Parts: sequence; structure tokens; C-alpha cells
Amino acid sequence: MVLIELWVRDLGVIDEARVVLGPGMTALTGETGAGKTMIVEAIELLVGGRADAGMIRAGADEAVVEGRFELDGTEVVLRRVLTRAGRSRAYHDGAMCTVATLADLGRRLVDLHGQHAHQSLLDRTAQRRSLDRFGAVDVAPLIEAREARRAVDDELAALGGDARARARELDLVRFQLRELDDAGVDDPAEDERLEATERLLGDVAAHREAAGAALAALGDGGAADRLGEARGALDGRSPFEALVARLVAVEAELTDLRDELRAVEATLDEDPETLAAVRERRRVLRELMKRYGADLVEVIAVREELRQRAAALEEHDERVAALEARRAALDAEVSAAADAVRAARRRAAPALATAIEAHLHGLAMPHARIAIDVDGPAGEEVEILLAANPGTEPSPLAKVASGGELARTMLALRLVLTDAPPTLVFDEVDAGIGGEVGAVLGANLASLGTQHQVLVVTHLAQVAAHADAQVVVEKLSSATSTRTVVRRADGEDRAREVARMLSGAAAADTALEHARALLSAAGGSV
Repeated sequence: MVLIELWVRDLGVIDEARVVLGPGMTALTGETGAGKTMIVEAIELLVGGRADAGMIRAGADEAVVEGRFELDGTEVVLRRVLTRAGRSRAYHDGAMCTVATLADLGRRLVDLHGQHAHQSLLDRTAQRRSLDRFGAVDVAPLIEAREARRAVDDELAALGGDARARARELDLVRFQLRELDDAGVDDPAEDERLEATERLLGDVAAHREAAGAALAALGDGGAADRLGEARGALDGRSPFEALVARLVAVEAELTDLRDELRAVEATLDEDPETLAAVRERRRVLRELMKRYGADLVEVIAVREELRQRAAALEEHDERVAALEARRAALDAEVSAAADAVRAARRRAAPALATAIEAHLHGLAMPHARIAIDVDGPAGEEVEILLAANPGTEPSPLAKVASGGELARTMLALRLVLTDAPPTLVFDEVDAGIGGEVGAVLGANLASLGTQHQVLVVTHLAQVAAHADAQVVVEKLSSATSTRTVVRRADGEDRAREVARMLSGAAAADTALEHARALLSAAGGSV
């Protein structure tokens, strides 16, 4: 993903500017005070940098920065708005977001090198990762061992707690299990069956009275006599032969019905003992359902859960002992893996320091010394230190005072460690160096541009000549106003800008010829 377009309005000396950028190396040039550094400030704001109301152009109410990034045909648009009240608003693809979100995106998109806070290689975690990449340090065994130990720690924590509290819980669980086991609840439909039995036994006298009344109605002097009278009245008369046959069948059915009714009546004996037992069993079941579940299905499920919990509590000490033995073995694995990683990092550190120094010596820092501290159980505390001048002690990169020295150190690191965000911005990288070293610097930046989008703010023609593209920042003044414009320089326009950088004034013929030769030698377009 690269920054393909940047739009700035009312930021610093810039009233409005739109910059279209491409891959490779782009040089940002212009006279001192024209506003080149404001382009860098705009990018820093875009990726979560600190906002300051003093950055807003005089007379304007707010400043706006917008950037369009592209990777594999997918576009991402970031936007930052600064207000006079000192607050800022952030947007990602048109939707409002937090500045922290821009910062998270920014760390993946852009790295700024110069006097800026947004520099990934100032972070010690990034320095450690850089050392690991350079030395091909295999940290996978250490990570795996630590993750395994963490899983054991989590399991031990889940089994932990006060021993007396576990004992109390086990006593309660065992009591509840005994209660449920003694109750012998195995049939989820038992209560329904008992309810039907209770209804039957609880009303035997009324059932017998009803049976007697029904038999009286169906017997002699009742329905049976009436059916006999009806059959006698119709018997022998041809129109009613079929009906007589049906009456005979009804009489037979009535006889069977009376026999069955007498048989049922004979079974209806009062049994107060059985009724009392049924009612007591139902009382026990209701008590269990009140404590353990809405119905017997839930009661049976709770009993199984309690059985499993009791087993876990009873096996607790054995399980803890096994886990603690496993943790001790993993501690040894972690320690051995940490020793191996620390040794690998310490072996790689001097070689990385030497490689960085070699690049710095070619970037007008001939006395620069790099030291890489590796400390901690696994060598995880990695810090790159720089001594820029003779007689000074190496200091952490974050404490390097000179923006130019810091930018060149970051460039040297990038040349050694090519894994970086897709867009790299260098400001003040050419501070304090001359033309000959500038040519080396430009070549190095151009080399870095084969793998990243590189934006360089430079005063040196020798650096700008190596760029794939050149963007000029100019201050235009009139009697009533001053404004800054940003334009791309191509062909003769670029040659004139490089000539101005060489001569410090409007391009004379000799300076122009020198500029053309410089661009041609560096591979820049004329």
C-alpha cells in the first residue's frame, strides 16, 4: 500500500495543495521556508500525530489533511481536521473514527524519519523484531512453550481456591447426592402416574356409589326391561325385522356392559395405607422439584451434574499434583528455549551493529558507533544505541538530539532491515553533509525505493537527482498575500529546480548544464 494522493488545506504556510505521488523515491524540494516540512507534518497528522491549533494557517478556522492510499487496487482514505479550539477530528473511508485508529493504521502504512514521534524503529519492540529478522532468530519454540505453560496456569487457576471452601462444597454436594439417590428418582413420569393413582384411591366410596347407580339404571326394572318391552312389541312384524335384530344386539351389549361394570365395582376397595404412601411419595417428589428443578427431568439432570462435580472435587488434589508436575516440566522447557533465544539474539547483535555502522560511515557519520544491548531472560529487552561522535557514549536512538543524525541512522537501519511499512518519509536526512556524500545518500535512498515508497525532504541536488520523481514546494508572495504551491517537476522544469539547488539562485546556463549532467548520471529523468 502506498500514498498515491495527499490533499492539504490551511496548514501552516500552505493554503491548499494537492500532491499526486507514485512508487519509488520522490524528492520534496524547495527554498527554505517554502513549506516542505509542512508536507511531512501533514502526513504525520494523517497517521495519528499530535495536533496543535498553532499549525492552522493564519486567518483560517480549521486545517484539513486527506490522504489516499492504494494496495492491489483497494483504496483507503484517511482524513484529519484540526480546529482552533485545539481539538481534531479523524475519519477513515469517510466514517468518523478515533485518532488512535488512525495511529494504528499509520503504523502499518507510514514510517517517518526525522524529528518526529511517529517512527516505528524507535520502539524497542520493533528493534527486537528487527534483530530477530536480521539474525533469523527462531522464537517459535519459546512462544509454544510459554503458551503451553499459560494453558496449565489457567487450568490450575480454575482448580484453585481455598481448600476449606472446597471441603465445604464437597460436603454439600455429597449431602445433595445422598438425598437424590435415597429418593431413587429414575422415572421422569413417576409423579404423573402417582397423581392418577391418588385420584383413584382418594374417591373410592363415590366411585362405588356411582357404579351402583349405573347398575340399577341398566338392570331389572331399568333399561333392560325397557329394551325387552320394545323388542316384544315389534317381534313378528315384518316391517321391523331389522330393528328387532338390532334390539337383540343392544340387549346383548347391555348384558356385557353390566358384567364389566360389576367387575370394576368389585375392584374398588378402599386402601388407606396405599393412598397414604402415594401421597407421601408425591410430597417427597415435590420437595425435590422445589430444590433441584421444575420437573423430574431437571431433577435427574441435576443429580448427574452433582455426581460429576463430586468426582472433580474428590480428584482435585490428584489433578493439581499432575498439573504442577506438568508446569515444572514446562518451566524447564521455557527456560531452555529462552536461553537459546537470548544466545541467538546476542550472537546476532554485533553483526547487526556492524552492518548499520558500515552504512552510517558512508553517510557522513565516519565516527558513528552502534551498540545493541540485549538483556532479559530471553534477551527480549533489545535496544539500539548510537554514539554519533568520538568520545561520546552510545545512547538510545530516542534520545539522539540531531534530526539529521537520527534520520540517517534510521536510513541505515532500513537499508539493513528492508521489512518496513510501505511508505517511508525522510526529513533532514541530508543535514550537515556535502555533495559527495549526498550522492551516496541519494543512491541509498533510491535503492530503498525499489522496495518501498520513499518520500525525501532534501536540500541537496545530489540527493534529489536520484529520485524517480520530484515535487517542488514554492512560496509565492504578492503585495497583499503569501501562499505556498506544490507542483510536480518534470523535464526541463526539474532540471531548473536541480540547478537552483546547486547554485542557490535562478539557474544560470552552467548550473543548468550541471543539473542535466547530475540527473543523467543519477538516472533521474530530465
